[in-house]
Amino acid sequence: MQRHITGLIAAVAALGMAGTLTACGGAGSEDVTLKLVAADYGDSADNSSQKYWDKLAAAYEKDHEGVKIDVDVYSWNDVDAKVKTMVDEGHAPDMAQIGAYADYAAAGKLYPVGDLLDVPTQADYLSQLADAGKVDSTQYGMPFASSTRLLFYNKKLFKDAGITPPTTWDELEADAKALKADGVKYPYALPLGREEAQAETMIWMLSGGDGYTDDVGSYTIDSKQNVATFDWLKNDLVGKGLTGPTAPGELNRATAFAAFAKGEVGMLNGHPTLMRMAAKQGVDYGTVPLPGPDGQARSTMGVADWMMAFKQNGHREQVGDFLNYVYSEKNVLEFSREYNLLPVTNSASEAMSGAEEDKKLWPFLEGLTNSEIYPVGKTSWASVSADIKDQIGTAVAGNTSAGAVLGRIQNQAAAAEAAE
Repeated sequence: MQRHITGLIAAVAALGMAGTLTACGGAGSEDVTLKLVAADYGDSADNSSQKYWDKLAAAYEKDHEGVKIDVDVYSWNDVDAKVKTMVDEGHAPDMAQIGAYADYAAAGKLYPVGDLLDVPTQADYLSQLADAGKVDSTQYGMPFASSTRLLFYNKKLFKDAGITPPTTWDELEADAKALKADGVKYPYALPLGREEAQAETMIWMLSGGDGYTDDVGSYTIDSKQNVATFDWLKNDLVGKGLTGPTAPGELNRATAFAAFAKGEVGMLNGHPTLMRMAAKQGVDYGTVPLPGPDGQARSTMGVADWMMAFKQNGHREQVGDFLNYVYSEKNVLEFSREYNLLPVTNSASEAMSGAEEDKKLWPFLEGLTNSEIYPVGKTSWASVSADIKDQIGTAVAGNTSAGAVLGRIQNQAAAAEAAE
């Protein structure tokens, strides 16, 4: 990825430094404790995100007398609900690093990013991620971590079956048939269970040439291309017994990833954290771009998690100064490398793309430049995503028409949009 920060940054460096000094507070300013609630990206106590934040907070506090950073880390199963409860009870944290921001922005509870960060920090965000953080053209969500998806395949199973990684849907089907004939439990794992059905769905919609929304942001869930995509999944993969013993609507991502790490899956769509899981179990894997009907998919799915700052406690300057520190190249790189995630800033992305130690992440970095993000700036997205999780598995099951299922979700999306 070759993105470059413009000369604007150098021109405004003095302004940014002046803003930083002001935000630290001068002599006589009262001590402040900033509350941050964050998600846990670790997979064990040894690499819990609590350790990352505690180390970062200690380093910041050392150089910022009078400011304390109090961080509580929760699992992804709990963190969004925890923040919602705090906000509903009138005790919003100063900052939250969670999965979505739009509802809080629409309710007027968040600081605009322009009121918090200096210009160099704002300019450093990858442009498509910064754009995804906007509601009504104003950025409220600060991307914190990102990832893209590639097709993972088990090299040993492919060698045993005498096949090569697919570049088209027809080749993917043929590979899956060969893997099934060789006794592979999940020739292609299709996790459309509730855990992350909205992700697998978007991956396939993009590979089929469309997605969740059009160029002006209107939902297109039951478009001709999307219906054709799910008809193919239903008839050519699921209907031919190529997705394993568990119905896709009942297969969650975590289960599919664990099966891949056990050597039971031939192919599946995965993000960078699967590399560590597979390596721990000794699975020799490869990655290739996602196939489309006639060749490589035009784009892949990008995912971003979000940092936001609540206005309730009124600590704008102190929060802004701390977040400028959080988004320094050093800290963004450290976090990304610890959890096999992609940086959200140009400076850290350029550093990663040139570092041999990050070589395994380079294909994901390349994919990020041509990725599409969930429509997280739409306040209706939370309910639409929930409807997809509830229903999309039926689009590839039994005698149900894929078009009918997508049409029903589209109608619910349109209603949710109209209600905003």
